[in-house]
Amino acid sequence: MALLQIAEPGQSQAPHQHKLAVGIDLGTTNSLVATVRSGVADVLSDAEGHRSVPSVVSFSADAQPLVGQRADELTGDTSSVIRSAKRLMGKGGLDLADSWLSDHYKFDTSSGSLPAFVTQAGSKTAVDVSAAILSQLRETAEQSLGGDLVGAVITVPAYFDDAQRQATKDAAALAGLNVLRLINEPTAAAVAYGLDNDEEGIVAIYDLGGGTFDISLLRMQHGIFEVLATAGDTSLGGDDIDNALVGWLLEKAGVSKLDDEQASADVKRYAQTVKEALSAADSVAIDWRFSEGHHVSEQLDKAAFNDIISPLVARTLKPCRQVLRDADIEKSDVRAVVMVGGSTRVPMVRESVSDFFGKPVLTSINPDEVVAVGAAIQADILAGNKPDNDLLLLDVTPLSLGLEIMGGLVEKVIQRNTTIPITRGQEFTTYKDGQTSMAVHVLQGERELVDDCRSLARFELNGFPPKAAGASRIQVLFQVDADGLLTVSALEKESGVVASVDVKPSYGLSDGEIERMLRESMENAGDDMQKRLLQEQRVDASRVLEAIGSALDADGDEHLTHDERDVIDKLIVALRDCQESDSREAIKKAIHDLENGSSAFVERRMNASVRKMMSGQGIDNIDSSAWTRSEKIDDTSV
Repeated sequence: MALLQIAEPGQSQAPHQHKLAVGIDLGTTNSLVATVRSGVADVLSDAEGHRSVPSVVSFSADAQPLVGQRADELTGDTSSVIRSAKRLMGKGGLDLADSWLSDHYKFDTSSGSLPAFVTQAGSKTAVDVSAAILSQLRETAEQSLGGDLVGAVITVPAYFDDAQRQATKDAAALAGLNVLRLINEPTAAAVAYGLDNDEEGIVAIYDLGGGTFDISLLRMQHGIFEVLATAGDTSLGGDDIDNALVGWLLEKAGVSKLDDEQASADVKRYAQTVKEALSAADSVAIDWRFSEGHHVSEQLDKAAFNDIISPLVARTLKPCRQVLRDADIEKSDVRAVVMVGGSTRVPMVRESVSDFFGKPVLTSINPDEVVAVGAAIQADILAGNKPDNDLLLLDVTPLSLGLEIMGGLVEKVIQRNTTIPITRGQEFTTYKDGQTSMAVHVLQGERELVDDCRSLARFELNGFPPKAAGASRIQVLFQVDADGLLTVSALEKESGVVASVDVKPSYGLSDGEIERMLRESMENAGDDMQKRLLQEQRVDASRVLEAIGSALDADGDEHLTHDERDVIDKLIVALRDCQESDSREAIKKAIHDLENGSSAFVERRMNASVRKMMSGQGIDNIDSSAWTRSEKIDDTSV
């Protein structure tokens, strides 16, 4: 019997015209793949009928990796069964100290800054683990759709930084996937939810997944989804709720820590079962025994469960407050709150978020599948299957991007929450006479000092003509593409000398660093500004000392008496002595004293220069020269 595919009028497409593209939700706990068929986005099932794949990979020495359900159900030695690897995407060895993963797995950090899980099949990075999951999803899609994929849209947490996004693209490349675009998980949810419900206005996307939390505010109108602001916590999710329950069980059993890997996996799985049961029931009978003499048998009601997880739920509300401040809106301006992620099924989560925003939360779309569905809709558009579609996604940069300038200060070129893709340039100049190269240090963060921001990349612009300090014009261009990845280039305008770098940041962003950076930027805003002003004053002092020193070396003996030189030398010493002090006013006064004390010397040098320039010229030429110089000065000042 033939199977007919029926579509709504105007939605069907000829098979030879339809390009196979998918949306992938690469999650910490579970992953999904979805596609658009006959105008409808749906999650694809694997050969065993599972719509979601546990983000679990088992590596063995003599067989191909097991992915998903089969890996998740393994018993015995589970040291090579890797879970929650997404937490280490784009992270470095220093992050292991703050990660619960270090309590469950052995890591190899000998190969560099990128940590690797020690497995029976050798060392495997988080990128390797993610690539295995993506390969499984690709195979599921190609078997279901009956052909090769032209590409995929892969979702990432809104607060993934450049290193984490690049790690995701690296995993996709290893899995043989062409990445059409990376989009933020909240944005993908908005695509699915907005199209299905025809919402307009400002919407909050509360996304509490297995390992990450994001809150985004989006303005949705006439097919345009614009992210107004985003915040979150990259080390908070359903895993932490499970771990809190595990901690409660261990406390009740009188055990501080489980050394056995199998026992750890068993209690984690039991905690997940308890959590899911309490999402529907008022209480659950606990009957857990993991060894002789360690048995927990009691009733856990919803109130006690809420007490256990309340600190975690409260942590999600802090970014909610922050994102409202960033977007400069009130809670009353938020029209709807969309719940995304399996952990939002927990009643306390829904109640707390509803109370915070003062309105019922929306849960009509399956919170586990909405991200994959939105990614599939976007993939269908990017593959060219809907050329007349006017859907437009406008994501934002999660942190400001800038450059190091003199004094260890940061000059922000692209501010955080700027809509991407974006290209923005800024002109800089040289600091010293005769300078023919410039070091470009790219930074990410909200603080005023380089030491308080994250270094992304360094490169040099070499070989431009030597000029007086401040005469060269160097344009630095920042380009952030639709995936949030950054390219920085520098151009010396007169010579055309150019240098650039594609920023693939070094791994090593610590857990919650982005959130910490944002929080500290607000807490230290006043102090940071005072430090910046102080550093700028110190830079001014360096410029004055450089200029006076060069002039004295050139012809100080010619224009100064011994006593006059002695006065200037003492003023130079006074400025140098207070240059590193914490008193901006003292430095400013010392600069003023040195400028006043050397004014006669500067005037004599200028007069000597003018006499030399006019030497041997007739009066007509002198007048003309003076008039031309005046015109140039006027033009410059204008």
